[in-house]
Amino acid sequence: MKISVITPSYNQGGYIEETIRSVIGQKGPFELEYWIIDGGSTDRTIDICRKYEGCGVRLVSEPDRGQTDALNKGFARASGDVLGWLNSDDLYEEGALAAVARSYERERFKWCFGNCRNIDETGGEIRKLITRYKNFESRRYSRSRLLTKDFIPQPAVFIARSAFEETGLLNLEYDYAMDYDYWMRLASRYAPAYLDRYLARFRWHRRSKSSNHYRRAALEAYGIARKHARPGEEVYLYRHLIHVLTLSLVYYFLP
Repeated sequence: MKISVITPSYNQGGYIEETIRSVIGQKGPFELEYWIIDGGSTDRTIDICRKYEGCGVRLVSEPDRGQTDALNKGFARASGDVLGWLNSDDLYEEGALAAVARSYERERFKWCFGNCRNIDETGGEIRKLITRYKNFESRRYSRSRLLTKDFIPQPAVFIARSAFEETGLLNLEYDYAMDYDYWMRLASRYAPAYLDRYLARFRWHRRSKSSNHYRRAALEAYGIARKHARPGEEVYLYRHLIHVLTLSLVYYFLP
């Protein structure tokens, strides 16, 4: 089987080499296809990426309309049986893709997700309580639970090609919660497989969209939940709004 990984990139020269190594260093019963879709970086990102073209990295660098557009370009080029998305400052855990490949061969999931650690600029683990909370929610996955909160960690999600083709590209309307919109679209069709192990590491740093614009992302996710809610599911939207307000307060006090 083949796994395709897409990394959208723009001026992430400080982190992207570690990201690349975490991808191309994966070993297991799969063929790897790795696309980096760069928006025309002006720092050292391009030079770093070109160092690894002989190791299987496929680089596209051209102007785009942002992260969502870059991802759609990458997914359109991908030919794998399973598709993954890893941002240019995040990392895969050792053995992550092998675990995904074994799960796919065993049950032919339509999409799957696992656990994800939070790390800081230097790679040290942070926000362990948030991680445990998301793991708790993940083990109890249901579509209705997902409607109340966005607990699925984006770097630890993998999608079967057949499900992606049926669901379509990411929605360019969203700048922050395009992943949550996609999970809801997938969830309306299929239940995911859950791999109760760490597959990825999500990096919080001063320049990241997630750390700088958490409130915007949370409100965008709430709007997405409203869009996907069915008649009679208003109670889940109420819970989602309470969740947004609570986490906005929690994240305000987190380092």
